[in-house]
Amino acid sequence: MKQEHILIVEDEPSILYTLKEALLLSDYQVSTAQTLEEAKKSLSSNLDLILLDLNLPDGQGFSFCETVCSANRIPVIILTALDEDTDIIRGLDLGADDYVTKPFKLAVLLSRIAAVLRRSKQSPKESDLLSCQDILLNRTDTSVFFQGSPVTLTVGEYRLLEYLLINKNRTLTRDMLLAHLWDAEGKYVNDNTLTVMIKRLRSKLTSDSKQPIQTVRGIGYKLEDKLEDKLEIKNED
Repeated sequence: MKQEHILIVEDEPSILYTLKEALLLSDYQVSTAQTLEEAKKSLSSNLDLILLDLNLPDGQGFSFCETVCSANRIPVIILTALDEDTDIIRGLDLGADDYVTKPFKLAVLLSRIAAVLRRSKQSPKESDLLSCQDILLNRTDTSVFFQGSPVTLTVGEYRLLEYLLINKNRTLTRDMLLAHLWDAEGKYVNDNTLTVMIKRLRSKLTSDSKQPIQTVRGIGYKLEDKLEDKLEIKNED
């Protein structure tokens, strides 16, 4: 079985050492970087996850997170001392899979790492091609098309869309979506983040006559193959 490869981007030597040793003991392959420049040079197709500190000597990691999540599609867990709601929402909105604040419990972090890696793996029982109306998602190469044109999504947006497609014609509650996208307890997740992600998906997957992501008032969201006029469904957040 292939060892899962994790890149740690952290400039504090003691934290970097502790994380590296813990991951090696957990049978992960580990690479490290102490600056954004080193992190960019360490990007490769065989990376399975990135642990990303935001406060680094050569800048903040938000832009790096966005690039990795949208272009490289590598799962990211932000590990930082920044604990303001605005920072958490920003990090998740940019595509991070989880947001853990320092100080943290090592056992909890290892559990979160395992959970993100599990979610990032494709299930062989599910079809590689998912579609609804004019949306087509190919799980083999993680490509998405709307009305025949390619669409660029962040990792978070991709997984949200994938989950909606797998469950098309079924109403998913906000709690179900939050649990799928992050952790079962919904920690570090503000409900506004899901609203933002839905709005961003709609902006990328909507035409003048098509609005595939429906809001089920007071419950959640659903994708429908054929839109019908239903009193409980409105195109609003």
